[in-house]
Amino acid sequence: MSSADHHVTRRTFIGTGAASAAALSALALPAASYAKVIGANERIRIGLIGAGVIGKEHIKSINALKEKDNVEGAIVADCWLTRAKQGAEALKAPKSTGDYRQVLDMKEVDYVVVAVPEHWHGKMTCDAMDAGKPVYCEKPMTHTIPEAQQVMKKQKETGLPLQVGVQAMSDDSYSSAAKAIEQGALGRVVQAQIEYVRHYHKNIGPWRIQGITDSTPKPDDLDWKAWLGHAPEIDWNPHHYHEWRNYRAYSGGIATDLFIHRITRIMKACNLLYPRRVVGMGGIWQWPDGRDLPDNFEMICEYPRGMTVYVLGTMSNDVPLKHQIRGTDATLQFTPGGWEIWTGRGKDEPGAKLKDKHEKTGGEDMTLHHHNFHNHLRKGEPLNCPIELGMAGVVAVNMANESWRTGTMMAWDKANEKMVPANTLPEQNHFPEAKA
Repeated sequence: MSSADHHVTRRTFIGTGAASAAALSALALPAASYAKVIGANERIRIGLIGAGVIGKEHIKSINALKEKDNVEGAIVADCWLTRAKQGAEALKAPKSTGDYRQVLDMKEVDYVVVAVPEHWHGKMTCDAMDAGKPVYCEKPMTHTIPEAQQVMKKQKETGLPLQVGVQAMSDDSYSSAAKAIEQGALGRVVQAQIEYVRHYHKNIGPWRIQGITDSTPKPDDLDWKAWLGHAPEIDWNPHHYHEWRNYRAYSGGIATDLFIHRITRIMKACNLLYPRRVVGMGGIWQWPDGRDLPDNFEMICEYPRGMTVYVLGTMSNDVPLKHQIRGTDATLQFTPGGWEIWTGRGKDEPGAKLKDKHEKTGGEDMTLHHHNFHNHLRKGEPLNCPIELGMAGVVAVNMANESWRTGTMMAWDKANEKMVPANTLPEQNHFPEAKA
């Protein structure tokens, strides 16, 4: 078969929408088998949905990999048409559109990047898989837990790859930490802590943009209703559009935009999935400017293995705390270069001893994350942030937000696969036996 013949055959297979999805499901293709469909030497063509701030970062990464990974942009979609055209020009993609469904209809597109506000992640990812397209979806994987479950179901039905955009998973510090912990380097793990702190100007809070006012006009070629999607229908609101991370209809704020980066690291290192119980605390304390999500936030997650994870998210003060995992025998501390394991009270304390260390490869890097996805599609390389990890992160941060919203400790009801107030679970489900 000639290269051209293979090109047509493979694109015909990938572009047959639901039929190809059913075929993949029936074949139950593992990663290595799917890689054979893509072809090791064939150019991968990418469709980008969303050309805003994060979309522009994806454009930079794709451009950086064009020669190394033999990839190119095929089309850019954005409901603000001017921005779609600008994105296509930057990506050197031949087409732009205001309707993301046109990306899914293109047989030439080999995978789709979803880089839009959170409330669209689940719908677009499922639609892409229905069209037979693998997906790189920005974090969080979805806006809500039910949407994440829908994506999980769709991915299992289609067998199509999904890379979740928690780019720190392309830093091997966390997978290597998991191996060390599994081998007993810390003894019994009991607690972890991590943060994502910032210091915003006292007059401009988190995710507010200088110059955006109540009277900022809607661009003539922006489809406002399309941007809202299934969110509550409202008249044009420049703050909701430009500063959407401040509003529950489109985002989970600090928890889903920032904590997802941090909690996923600890989940990877400690082999965690769904928390048993979660508390979220914080408030709109410094910037009561119309936002309905906290401007300072923190959460504590308790996991069935018998450990807690604390995540700090002050936006008023950026003094950090150590990223570390505590065990009965030692403490693992993450460093800019990887990690170190110390016995005693830690690196800076008298009598502390360095037990082990790791110099990382990779990093929190979108370009590396795309490169991993390309290698997965061609060679079956394991995904750095697969759907299971994306799903677990969505559960944890949504439970934290719901706890804050309701003033109630939330628990994960394993039997019914949903979050519930912790005091509604039977005792045996509430306190399952921890494992070492």
